[in-house]
Amino acid sequence: MRRLFLGLQFLFLACFLMASPLTALGADPVRGVTDTEILIGQWGPQTGPAALWGAVARGTGVYFDLVNEEGGIHGRKIKYFLRDDAYQPAKTKAIAKEFVESIGIFGVASGVGTSTGMAARDYLMENKVPWVGPSTGSKHWSQPLQKYLFAVYPLYSNEAFLLTQYVVEKLGKKKVAIFYQNDDYGKEGMEGVREYVDKAGMKLVAEVPVEVTDSDLKSHALKLKESGADAVILWILPKHAAMILQQAKAVGYEPQWVASSTLSDAPLMFKLTKGLWDGVVFANFLNIETPLAKKYLEAQKKYAPTEQNPGIFFLAGFVFVEPMVEGLKRAGRDLNPETFVKAMETIRNWNDWLGHDCTFTPEDHQGMKSVFLSKCGPDGNPMKISDWLTYKGK
Repeated sequence: MRRLFLGLQFLFLACFLMASPLTALGADPVRGVTDTEILIGQWGPQTGPAALWGAVARGTGVYFDLVNEEGGIHGRKIKYFLRDDAYQPAKTKAIAKEFVESIGIFGVASGVGTSTGMAARDYLMENKVPWVGPSTGSKHWSQPLQKYLFAVYPLYSNEAFLLTQYVVEKLGKKKVAIFYQNDDYGKEGMEGVREYVDKAGMKLVAEVPVEVTDSDLKSHALKLKESGADAVILWILPKHAAMILQQAKAVGYEPQWVASSTLSDAPLMFKLTKGLWDGVVFANFLNIETPLAKKYLEAQKKYAPTEQNPGIFFLAGFVFVEPMVEGLKRAGRDLNPETFVKAMETIRNWNDWLGHDCTFTPEDHQGMKSVFLSKCGPDGNPMKISDWLTYKGK
């Protein structure tokens, strides 16, 4: 009888443990997490019209190599999957499905493009895939709040407001125009420009859109010239920036050009425009004159020695995912999407990175809200012309 009683006790205990949440937590695998690895994916335009921005994803790869070299994260190494979406939303959506359904990643790092990111956002959120640092300042990443999505890039609309304010109030420009990409990326830049001119009691003298596929910008340059704008704000692709400056010069038009942070790689843009980038004012949010930036560029020489002229775009691949690595560290060994989210929401005024004052809360996943302004010099190098600027709200 005693043996039967003990046997029943053992059976009851075994059944209890099998049903225990703690046991289930230990037994149930977390997608993209093993004892030795964390699987992270990123899309980025390695080909196509936005290929110059493809350096972002390659920079992230070097950063993860460096993290792994330094011991990984709580005994795990990052396994990185980079896919080329050629800046095409349909390809981005297919890549997101591959990441989740075929590879089984834990999270997504960065990813260039607003329309491309929007093609994947809802799918990733429905599948509880943590996504940190989309390489775009769209409000779609943080408004409304998405539980598993953490934005790093300052909002385009806020950046555009600050740029317009600078050229009007500091440079004394009276007639402002915007040359923008005809999609969410360009329209969010235009939103900020319009907000400032409305507040200042001004009117935009021209709003000239460009399509991603446009290859002849002569008519665009003539429209800008005919508007009489003395300052033109650019929210476009790098290749279109080079084309419009060249076309404008050809028709005898030389306003003050003002550019989004998406065009902040001054040496690259100087080369691409054959020197016409000289004097362009642009926004930035990445500290390149720091020991940390130098450390990252040294890592590039080791892990990506064939990378040509690594600059702001390449280093952006670090800054957009530095908070992700910090969150992984704070989450500890017991890593899953929920513990990761809670860990990310403990980051407050964090400055141990290339950016500025990264803060996430349960109510606000917009991590950075400040930019500084620079001007391209005659040698192609940037000159900082402002301190950190923060949008104060409407």
